[in-house]
Amino acid sequence: MNRDDIRQLLPHREPMLLVDEMVMEGDAACGTYTVRGDEWFLQGHFPGNPVVPGVVLCEMMGQTCAILLGEQLIGKTPFFTGMNKVKFRRSAKPGDSLTLLCRITRRNGPFFVTEGQTKVNGQLIAQGEFSFALVENPTPPKA
Repeated sequence: MNRDDIRQLLPHREPMLLVDEMVMEGDAACGTYTVRGDEWFLQGHFPGNPVVPGVVLCEMMGQTCAILLGEQLIGKTPFFTGMNKVKFRRSAKPGDSLTLLCRITRRNGPFFVTEGQTKVNGQLIAQGEFSFALVENPTPPKA
């Protein structure tokens, strides 16, 4: 899937769409994102030594996990409900190509529990467990 395909499923749009490409295999996904260096989240984090904030890495993994739901996402928005066992091992910097590995581990109705990892050049830089709920989008009022 490319960004256009991803936009068909995720409600996220620029500048918050944080997955460039994705491949799905069953209940697992592998996404990619290349840090260009001009992203909004690098402005001021940190001058002279830009580093992708950890919370943005979590959002990237969360988006990759959500895409696994495919057409279940249509008309709904995935909202984080929790993050557990999140660890950051290395920094992601401009020029890095991030590999986002995610899988769904449990489901209970509209609630999902997932696991995610982010790697750069095969080295683990972040990981965690993420839970989220699929919430129906509000119906727009009739004119």
